[in-house]
Amino acid sequence: MDARLEQEAAQWLRLDKNPLTLESVKQLIAEGNIEELQKCFGARMEFGTAGLRAPMGAGISHMNDLTIIQTTQGFCRYLEEQFSDLKQRGVVISFDARAHPSSGGSSRRFARLAATTFISQGIPVHLFSDVTPTPFVPYTVSHLKLCAGIMITASHNPKQDNGYKVYWDNGAQIIAPHDKGISQAIEENLEPWPQAWDDSLIDDSPLLHNPSASINTSYFEDLKKYCFHRTINRETKVKFVHTSVHGVGHNFVQLAFKAFDLVPPEAVPQQKDPDPEFPTVKYPNPEEGKGVLTLSFALADKTKAKIILANDPDADRLAVAEKQDSGEWRVFSGNELGALLGWWLFTSWKEKNPDRNALKDIYMLSSTVSSKILRAIALKEGFHFEETLTGFKWMGNRAKQLMDQGKTVLFAFEEAIGYMCCPFVLDKDGVSAAVISAELASFLATKNLSLSQQLKAIYVEYGYHITKASYFICHNQDTIKKLFGNLRNYDGKNNYPKTCGKFEISAIRDLTTGYDDSQPDKKAVLPTSKSSQMITFTFANGGVATMRTSGTEPKIKYYAELCAPPGNSDPEQLKKELNALVNAIEENFFQPQKYNLQPKSE
Repeated sequence: MDARLEQEAAQWLRLDKNPLTLESVKQLIAEGNIEELQKCFGARMEFGTAGLRAPMGAGISHMNDLTIIQTTQGFCRYLEEQFSDLKQRGVVISFDARAHPSSGGSSRRFARLAATTFISQGIPVHLFSDVTPTPFVPYTVSHLKLCAGIMITASHNPKQDNGYKVYWDNGAQIIAPHDKGISQAIEENLEPWPQAWDDSLIDDSPLLHNPSASINTSYFEDLKKYCFHRTINRETKVKFVHTSVHGVGHNFVQLAFKAFDLVPPEAVPQQKDPDPEFPTVKYPNPEEGKGVLTLSFALADKTKAKIILANDPDADRLAVAEKQDSGEWRVFSGNELGALLGWWLFTSWKEKNPDRNALKDIYMLSSTVSSKILRAIALKEGFHFEETLTGFKWMGNRAKQLMDQGKTVLFAFEEAIGYMCCPFVLDKDGVSAAVISAELASFLATKNLSLSQQLKAIYVEYGYHITKASYFICHNQDTIKKLFGNLRNYDGKNNYPKTCGKFEISAIRDLTTGYDDSQPDKKAVLPTSKSSQMITFTFANGGVATMRTSGTEPKIKYYAELCAPPGNSDPEQLKKELNALVNAIEENFFQPQKYNLQPKSE
């Protein structure tokens, strides 16, 4: 095997004290299994802006005891540089229910090892004693004014994966330059510190605090401020089914319903308790739609429930489905639920704040690949709308900036079923989103309206916003560079395309190069990144389409939306037009035959 691989494996054998991962590496070396060794030691996990995410197993490419120790040592040293009062303020750590028996890895074990690292350096740690939803970590950072937070979770990834998600002292996910700084500090602290492996030392430490009870109490107290119709909630006849998809959400959603005086939803029994095997679903991701909801549909039909609420395993996302009069179930897209929740939070705010002058300090945010429906509502109602780059780290940090300036951020969302309904959590939160959706449905029922009917009313009032998103699979980086390079040099003279098939292009923004021809100086307002590809085309017919690469998967994604002005109320015609636009983009810009791209498998 090559020298670097040999060196990495030798260092591993010297440093690893977990008998299971140690033994598996010894065995691979004995068998001369270069392919597997390459998978374990090919490259250290990248510490990106959401932290780490990778399969559990042996080696520097995987999540395991040693890589958790190394990562936390680097993070600890970086925090010591950044905060002179780290030993007074401390950090919070929590975890989901993931486990990987063959390598001895589990979220709980990783959280304990991370806590050991900090406590060995005299730093207080607020370690939850049991599984929590991801949003409870940023909530605790803000609530207790801590320096940082760590959540051990791989969210809705396949069962063998785990992750290490990091929050800064502002309660939002880290953004540059911290990711680079932490990465460098990890490389400088690979040798485990003397007490690194002895997690029993935390149990009697005066530096260890268990925030579970007090944070639960204060989170649900804060949540009550977003309950607008207690009387309706007490009397509602609307029935709900909830699934936590073998994750951590069950108890927390039950408590959220109680906080709103709603009858707690019926839980899908096979999926209500945490189970790292995720036995009833192929992928534990409610974004996948109907496949994940099969058991929920059956229970709802049995109990005559009209609404299904589904969290992903770490309960930071929410999917909602509603039984239609036809008997069919409608699963709302992330953009549709974003429209409903945005409308609801604004309507509820306006009832409490009738003074028009207050509008000048009201903001809503969404990511640039999400529906522009909030922009349309903001234009008509007179509040501010801003878009950010993709991902809640950008919305969370921007929301915090606005709040520090005395503004009110009512709502932020992204199309990947993530919603920030209560800015006391500066991240997506599937617990608050679930109960607020339930109150919305209960309120609408008093007007004899369904969620679907209200969504239609929003589109009639503010203009239809119809979206379509998909992707092509491409494993070759050079092909991806070539495809995007050709879009920047469409005519051979370094110009972008002026049309796409029969559709005229009215504006182009390229966040890889920083070009935006809708700005007076042709410079993009949003931050740019040369390491990822992202171009947005605005069309003369009201269409907007973004093509971008994924940071975590071998995909080129597209997000297309047709935004019609109010009054254009023929959704079928608009759908036809959007389909024609998407077909033109696939044919002219993706050119799957030429670049040998695989379409998304249905």
